[in-house]
Amino acid sequence: MAAKRDYYEVLGVARNASQEEIKRAFRRLARQYHPDINREPGADAMFKEVNEANEVLSDPEKRAMYDRFGHSGMSGQPGFDPFGGGADPFGSIFEAFFGGQAGQRQGQRGPQRGADLRYNLAISFEEAIFGVEKEIEFRRLEGCPTCRGSGAEPGTDPVRCPKCGGLGEVRQRAPIFNMVTVTTCDQCRGEGTVIAIPCRECRGDGRVRQPRTLRVKVPAGVDGSSQIRITGEGEAGPRGGPHGNLYVALDVQPHAYFVREGNDILLELPLNIAQATLGAELEVPTVDGTERLRVPPGTQNGATFRIGKKGVPFLRGNGRGDQIVVTRVMVPTRLNDQQRRLFQELERSLEPEQIGGQQDEGFFGRLRNALGL
Repeated sequence: MAAKRDYYEVLGVARNASQEEIKRAFRRLARQYHPDINREPGADAMFKEVNEANEVLSDPEKRAMYDRFGHSGMSGQPGFDPFGGGADPFGSIFEAFFGGQAGQRQGQRGPQRGADLRYNLAISFEEAIFGVEKEIEFRRLEGCPTCRGSGAEPGTDPVRCPKCGGLGEVRQRAPIFNMVTVTTCDQCRGEGTVIAIPCRECRGDGRVRQPRTLRVKVPAGVDGSSQIRITGEGEAGPRGGPHGNLYVALDVQPHAYFVREGNDILLELPLNIAQATLGAELEVPTVDGTERLRVPPGTQNGATFRIGKKGVPFLRGNGRGDQIVVTRVMVPTRLNDQQRRLFQELERSLEPEQIGGQQDEGFFGRLRNALGL
C-alpha cells in the first residue's frame, strides 16, 4: 500500500498555516475534485485525500497530535473516521457550496413555466420603414377548461405518487463513500402526485391546444433581424403554470428597386449617355413619393447623390437616414442609322483640342433629339 502523503502537502499549505488559510485551501481543492463536478479519473481519490487532510488540520487537537506523531498518531483518535459509516462525507461541502446538505431536498417543485413560441411574420419593405399593425393567428396550449388545468377528471383528485411517496424525488445511497444521490421521480415527474383518472378532454395533461388571435404592433424602422417579444402569449405551463412568451420574428420582403443599408436607402438610377453627358433634372422615387434630382453635366457611372431625411426612421430615437442615389450610365445596344451617324460624328469631334469648342452645342442638341430626349 502506498504511503499517505503529508496532510500539509495535500492541501498545499505551510506547516504554520492559519486556520483561515487551511479553510480556503480545503474549499478550493474540494470544489476542484468533487465527484459531482470533476469527472476525470482519480478525482474521487483526490477528493477523499483532501477531505481527510482537512478533517485533521482543521481540528486544533488532531492537528497538534499529527504535528507530533504524524500519521501514526491518528490511528487511535476518536471521531477520526472521514469515510466511515454514519455521516455523509459530502454533506459539509454541499452545504458550503450549494446552500444545503447532500440529499437534502430544496423544496417542492413549483409550477413550471410554459414553452416559448415563435411566429414568422412577413411584412413589406414600406411596412418595415413606417411601422404597421398586423393581426396574427396561431395555436397554443391553454389550460383545459374541463378540468381547469388539473389533468384529473372532474370529481376526482390526483393521488400521492406510490413510488416517491409524494416527495417528487427518489433517493439512493451508493455503497461507495456512503453517498446519497437524489433524482427526480420518473413516475410523477417531480409533482409528487399522479392522476388516477385522467380528464377525458386533455387526457391528463391539463392543457389543450386552442387557436389564438392577436394584433401585433410593428414599430417603424425594424429590419429583418428584429423580433418582437410578447410576454405571456406562449404555451401555458403544466398544472396551472404560467405562460411562456411569444416571439414574433420579422421577415422583411425585398423591394423592387430600394435596398436598405443601415438607416439609409439605396436607389440605383439609370441614365442614358445623353443625360449623363448633358445633365438632366429627373423625378426620383423615394419611400415618401417622388423628389426632383438635378444630375449635373458630365456625371460618371457610379456617382452618388444624397437626398436628406428620406431614409429609414431610427428605431431608438428621433430622425431618419437618407436616400442615396447611385447612377448607372446605360450604353445603348441597338442604334438606328441616324443615331449611329451621330455617334460617329461625336467620336470624330471628341479630339482633345476640340473638346469644349463652340460647335459642340449644336451637335449635342442633335444627339438629344435623335435619342428622343
